[in-house]
Amino acid sequence: MKHTFKSLFSERLRGFAQQKNAVGFPYDESLRLLLDFDRFCLDKFPSETTLTKEICLAWAVRKDTEGNNTFRNRLMPVREFARYLNRCGEPAFVLTPNFAKKGPRHIPHIYSEEEIAALWNVLDHLRPRKGYPIRHFVFPTLVRLLYCCGLRPCETRKLRTADVDLEKGRLDIVESKGHKSRIVMMADDVTEICRKYDETVSKVMPGRELFFPDSNGNIYGKVGLNKTFRIAKAKAGIGTSGEYSPRLYDFRHTFATHRLYQWMCDGKDVTAMLPYLSAYMGHAQLSDTYYYIHLVPGLFEKMTGFDYSASEHLLPEVECDE
Repeated sequence: MKHTFKSLFSERLRGFAQQKNAVGFPYDESLRLLLDFDRFCLDKFPSETTLTKEICLAWAVRKDTEGNNTFRNRLMPVREFARYLNRCGEPAFVLTPNFAKKGPRHIPHIYSEEEIAALWNVLDHLRPRKGYPIRHFVFPTLVRLLYCCGLRPCETRKLRTADVDLEKGRLDIVESKGHKSRIVMMADDVTEICRKYDETVSKVMPGRELFFPDSNGNIYGKVGLNKTFRIAKAKAGIGTSGEYSPRLYDFRHTFATHRLYQWMCDGKDVTAMLPYLSAYMGHAQLSDTYYYIHLVPGLFEKMTGFDYSASEHLLPEVECDE
């Protein structure tokens, strides 16, 4: 471990993390949260040796800077740690699963092919920024990977060079949502884009650990990424189409929707193909994948070639007063 636990829970936290590693979970992101929890216990409860309700409820106070999902993710490793202590025969308070409930579903923006082409054009004309000579290489490739592989933005930002096999066109997504890992294969043209990007960036930043680093070689920050994307959207003429402004995360929804439309256009059995899409996106069940597929009037007919008028004879005629 790069860091060490220092509170009176240190040995047990270490044992918990080692157990997770032993059964195949890298637990990197959760380990970071547990280190935060360890510092919290050292600061607020320095003499406490039992994971009490008081400690857990104090940890489970939502910060002003936290979104609902970030808050929920911060509680999960501590809840798992408490369950680990219970299994070891030690009393510990376990936060209930619904302590932090999911927020309302976000209505995503499904990018059209024209919008994507306009964005690519803007991103390909980005200029390097002082102190960040690879910015104009990082951002266009990172965003393309979001759409072409349906990745979550956090998965793309955390990719290490060791996770990207440019010979086989393979991405190893390590410990993502739900502490699950998966393999994502890239199309040949996407692999070639990543290969050219890697060759160029390696000359400027040799020996880097992250595939998409910031100017200091660290993980590309979410705030900086979103800021650059907002500017690119404006230049591409993409405005707010509904209650929310189009997001980077919406490329994941667009990927799933466009993939389904293409299968329909190709005459594929969509029911048979959906399990493959679900596994590719890292979903535990098909219902999770359904959430990412959307019927977009106009775009649906254009991409699938579906003709509503050809099916009109299937609908019974009714009188006006019916």
